[in-house]
Amino acid sequence: MTILGTILIALQIAVSANDGKVMLVDGVNTPRPDPEPDTVTIIDISVTPPKVIGEVRAPTSIAGPPHSVAIAPDRSIALVTASMKIDPKNPKAAIPNDQVTVIDLKATPPVVLKTLQAGAGASGVSINPAGTLALVANRNEGTVSVFSIAGKNVTAAGKVDFAAPDSEPAQAMFLGDGRTAWISRSAAADNKISVLSINGSKVEYTKQDLFSGLRPYGMDITPAGDFAVVANIGTGFTGGADTVSLLDLKANPPRTIDQLAVGPIPEGIVVSPNGRYVAITVMNGTNLSKTSPFYHDFAVLKVLEIRDRKLLTIAEAKLGHWCQGAAWTPNGATVLAQCIVEKEIQMFGFDGKSLKAAGSIKVNGGPGGLRTAR
Repeated sequence: MTILGTILIALQIAVSANDGKVMLVDGVNTPRPDPEPDTVTIIDISVTPPKVIGEVRAPTSIAGPPHSVAIAPDRSIALVTASMKIDPKNPKAAIPNDQVTVIDLKATPPVVLKTLQAGAGASGVSINPAGTLALVANRNEGTVSVFSIAGKNVTAAGKVDFAAPDSEPAQAMFLGDGRTAWISRSAAADNKISVLSINGSKVEYTKQDLFSGLRPYGMDITPAGDFAVVANIGTGFTGGADTVSLLDLKANPPRTIDQLAVGPIPEGIVVSPNGRYVAITVMNGTNLSKTSPFYHDFAVLKVLEIRDRKLLTIAEAKLGHWCQGAAWTPNGATVLAQCIVEKEIQMFGFDGKSLKAAGSIKVNGGPGGLRTAR
C-alpha cells in the first residue's frame, strides 16, 4: 500500500466535483466559450483548516443534486457522475450525459481507474454500507443504474426501470441495513420517493412510494438510521419558501413526521456526524437574472436541529452565489458549502448555536458535487 493510501485510511476526506464547462450568464446556465476541464478535488477534513491533498480531471456536472459523488466506506475509491455534457454538434448547448468515473483514492497521486456508463442524466450516486454496491439515479430516463463493487473493481449490474421516463430520479440513498434504498423522484408531476429492495446485486422496485413534499430532491440519513431528511425543491424560484422534511425510519411504513420552510430551493443537505444537526444550502435566487424580482445577492447556509421529532432552525449564514453541496467535518465543528460563481468551498465554524465564517478552499471549476467519507 502507498503512503497516501495508508494515510487515507486514518483521514476523513471530502471529495468535490467541479464543473469547468459552464458559467452563469444573466441567470442562465450557459456553456463556456472557453471550457475548462472538469476536476475532482480530494480534501483532508480531519485537520483545521481543511486542505487539498489531490486533484484529478474527470467529467462531472452541476446539474442535479450535489450528491453526485460517493466514497467507498474504506476510502479506496470515489464514484463521480456526469449528468450533462457539451453537445459535440453544438458547443453552445448541453445534452444529457451518462458517465460514472471511478477514482482510485489510494494511488499517489489519485488517478482515474475507469469510466462507466449509467443512464441519461446520471445524477445522485450512493454506495451501500458494505461497500459492495452502488446506485446511480438517471434523471433523464427514469431509471436507476446498479453497479457491483469488489475492491476497486466496479462493474455494471443492471438497471431498475420505474416505467415512468419523466419521473426525474434525482438521488439514491441506502438505508442503514443495506437491504433497502430510496430514490427521490423530482419531477413536478411525480413527487415520490420510491423504495427499492436489495438482495446482493439484485435490486428491484417494490412498487411502494413515500411522500415527503413537493419535488423531493436531495436526501440524507442519520448515522443511527432512525431518521431521514429530504430537501423538497418545490416549483422553482417563485418567491416561495421550499421545505425540508423529517421522516421516521423506525415507523412501519416510514413516514414524514415534520416539515420546515427553509427558503427557495434547498440544494445540498447533509446530517452532522452526531446525527443531531442538518446543514442545508439554499439557492435563494442567486442564480437568477439580477432583474428578476426573486433575485438575491447571497445564498444561505442553514443548520437545523432534530429535536423531539421536529426540525428547528438553529443558525444561518450568508453564502456566495449558485451554491450547491454541503458537508461536515468529522467533529461537527465546521460546515463546508460549495459556491459555483466564486469557485470555492466556503467554510463556517459551528458551535451548536451559530455559524462563523472560517475561510474558503479554492477549486478549479464550479463546485457542484460534494461528499464526505463516513
